[in-house]
Amino acid sequence: MKLSRRLNLSVQYACNPEGLPSRTLIRRWARAALEGGGQVTVRYVDADEGRQLNKDYRGKDYATNVLSFVYENDPLTVGDLVICVPVVEREASAQARALEAHHAHLLVHGMLHLQGYDHETGEEDARVMEAKEVEVLAVLGYADPYEGE
Repeated sequence: MKLSRRLNLSVQYACNPEGLPSRTLIRRWARAALEGGGQVTVRYVDADEGRQLNKDYRGKDYATNVLSFVYENDPLTVGDLVICVPVVEREASAQARALEAHHAHLLVHGMLHLQGYDHETGEEDARVMEAKEVEVLAVLGYADPYEGE
């Protein structure tokens, strides 16, 4: 049972923060996706750091949009999210999505991973996670990122 609704959030801009979401927006998105309390660091990185972290921790030699590092998720969610800015920008452009909305989606996606949601363990788990993402994003005023897929 998650006891606290308190969020201790740290935001790190390890790349040029111009055009990136503000700490206020990031906090809003993270709180909306957090089912209990937590301590979370969100780090925005360039392609080199994103690629190296993905290689070191997942054995995949490319930069991915978001990496989640869970340290604890009961009773509090404790973890790190790493968001690779060039990948997010490229995906938003390729999908003709607003950059802010895509950032919000990936932050929510990562927050759900920190809390134990997983889309890679089976189709039902993927449906549950995607439904939760859509629900949280709707509360935040963003469109369903899966619509039209």
